[in-house]
Amino acid sequence: MDAKLKQESPPDPARKNAMGLLARATLDELNAAWAALADKPEVHPVRGPETGLVMVRGRIGGGGDPFNLGEATVSRATIRLSTGEIGHGQLLGTDKERARLAAIFDALSQRDGNRTEVEALLGRVAERLSKEERRKAEETAATRVDFFTMVRGDD
Repeated sequence: MDAKLKQESPPDPARKNAMGLLARATLDELNAAWAALADKPEVHPVRGPETGLVMVRGRIGGGGDPFNLGEATVSRATIRLSTGEIGHGQLLGTDKERARLAAIFDALSQRDGNRTEVEALLGRVAERLSKEERRKAEETAATRVDFFTMVRGDD
């Protein structure tokens, strides 16, 4: 193996969860968190923000042969803070500003000084998503129909 190749470290589950929440955060939530940040670091773009397509693959029954399901529009951005942290943001859709802000908060989550603000943002996003899922489950339950079979006697 070439000594120049960098060994990849295993993914950090906490960061993976945070990036998932940042991808589902609204633009208003991200803008409000950025505006509330007292000590804003300088942000330098590394890549994007840009919008493109990715191929979505599926498997029949979850374990069959893979097939191309179709394409999905995604936006992504990579930034570097003036303090050296690099952040990535990826999300479905065409909102480049959301991708850029998600990348900024990903980088901020790696700084000890901003971890509290980022965790507060992630908590608000998780709470909103939980409420939306609960509301959707209640709406679905309200339209649920229970079917039963009646057994008729011999006439």
